[in-house]
Amino acid sequence: MELRDIEIFLTLAEELHFGRTAARLHISQARVSQAISQQERRIGGPLFDRSNRRQIRLTQVGRQLRDDLRPVYVGLRESLERARMASRGITARLRVGMLPVNTHDLRPYWETFRTRHPYCELQLRHASFVDPFAGLRSGEVDILVTWLPVEEPDLTVGPTLFTDPRLLAVASDHELAARSSVSVEDIAHFKHSGANPIPDYWENSFVPFRTPRGHIIERGPIVVNMDELLSLVSIGEIVNLLPAHSARYWPRPDIAWLPIADMEPLVFGIVWRTETENDLIRAFAQTVRDLGARTF
Repeated sequence: MELRDIEIFLTLAEELHFGRTAARLHISQARVSQAISQQERRIGGPLFDRSNRRQIRLTQVGRQLRDDLRPVYVGLRESLERARMASRGITARLRVGMLPVNTHDLRPYWETFRTRHPYCELQLRHASFVDPFAGLRSGEVDILVTWLPVEEPDLTVGPTLFTDPRLLAVASDHELAARSSVSVEDIAHFKHSGANPIPDYWENSFVPFRTPRGHIIERGPIVVNMDELLSLVSIGEIVNLLPAHSARYWPRPDIAWLPIADMEPLVFGIVWRTETENDLIRAFAQTVRDLGARTF
């Protein structure tokens, strides 16, 4: 199995969607299907259950192959990356995973760190909505930019990067769209997006289970990325709370963005695996502390 085919399989095992996998790897969906079919023929059995058209699932064989291949793939990729870095005279690397999408807003942190540590290559990576801490725990990223709080026994919470108000995304023809702002109570009348299993401290802090008056905020379909989420918002199937920077980075004519009058801003910070903390991680954390948290 070629390295690219391994990458296709592992990405599909994470995204569980052929279209999203193709978009993430910048290849055609047909290429993804071809690679998986070839792997299944070699193995002699299906790696994915395709009976559900909305979302495929790994078979038992697929889960075993994913678990066996992931560390092998990470090791091979890191070996190639170290060789590439050495050829350019770079002796270190720091990989930052991003749950928010406002990479450009945070450029002062990236630029300051690169100036202070010219020998180190700083890489920025997308972090999946599905199991967002997986990249830290598998060693694919060194630091994760995420909303807080984070209460994981194996992770260290570093300094705050920025705070961002919340907006409610609704379809442009939604009954709320003409308002200048909305309240948490308004959200209870409409379905909000669901999510794959996430920690309770996120589920209730990002989108509360109930409004202050005790009304239940109903969850709707499970989504795994922004494209899917905004598509459901645009057709009026759901409304969705999001950090305000989303309106600047995902402008769409079929979506209106409404301020939330009675919710605290979201706080974003950096976290890392406690046991992998090193000088570079500490140096980046110090850069964030020196520049201070930004407010958008």
